[in-house]
Amino acid sequence: MSDTQQRIDQLVKGADVVLFMKGDANFPMCGFSGRAIQILKACGVDPKGVRTVNVLEDEEIRQGIKEYSNWPTIPQLYVKGEFVGGSDIMMEMYQSGELQQVLGTPPQA
Repeated sequence: MSDTQQRIDQLVKGADVVLFMKGDANFPMCGFSGRAIQILKACGVDPKGVRTVNVLEDEEIRQGIKEYSNWPTIPQLYVKGEFVGGSDIMMEMYQSGELQQVLGTPPQA
């Protein structure tokens, strides 16, 4: 495993909820990243409890995360070390209630 892959592995396994995105929770730098944050908020996840990794600050991470997950786009959500998906998958899972189950948050009224 390369140094970059090891760094990504440590990030993914270092927090319960990790979002690789463009920008951060307070200032998303693309619509898809902003949507991912909004979905997490809608699930009742405190954005302060999410480790966000701004891929725009590190080109090695930006490319390496695509190899790590075998997923071509950003954002990418990981929960308890497991790859969940990008913003479209997050939205589908949110609408079905599956994302709330994965995150361990109660369904929002």
